Amino acid sequence: MNRERLAKLNIKAQVLKAMAHPSRLYIVEELARQERCVCELTTMIGADMSTVSKHLSVLKQAGIVADEKRGSMVFYRLRVPCLGKLFESVESVLECSARELAEATK
Repeated sequence: MNRERLAKLNIKAQVLKAMAHPSRLYIVEELARQERCVCELTTMIGADMSTVSKHLSVLKQAGIVADEKRGSMVFYRLRVPCLGKLFESVESVLECSARELAEATK
């Protein structure tokens, strides 16, 4: 593997690592539906504002979300809306694994 390919794979791994937390996955799923303000996400997740802000910071640093300040509120959106398709692929993997497990236990 050459250096350029390794660098690209490392960047991809960083993006996936940024989403590798249930709360961050939840945020990304919600933002795939529509943009949300921090206060909405805080209520939806059931965590305090600082925790949600930290999760959003990780996602923003990875280039997954973008923010926009409107008055005293900050709204977040996905930078790349097609991330929803990634979750569809993950669901397909889970369904396939469940089918294989069910067939193996017959």
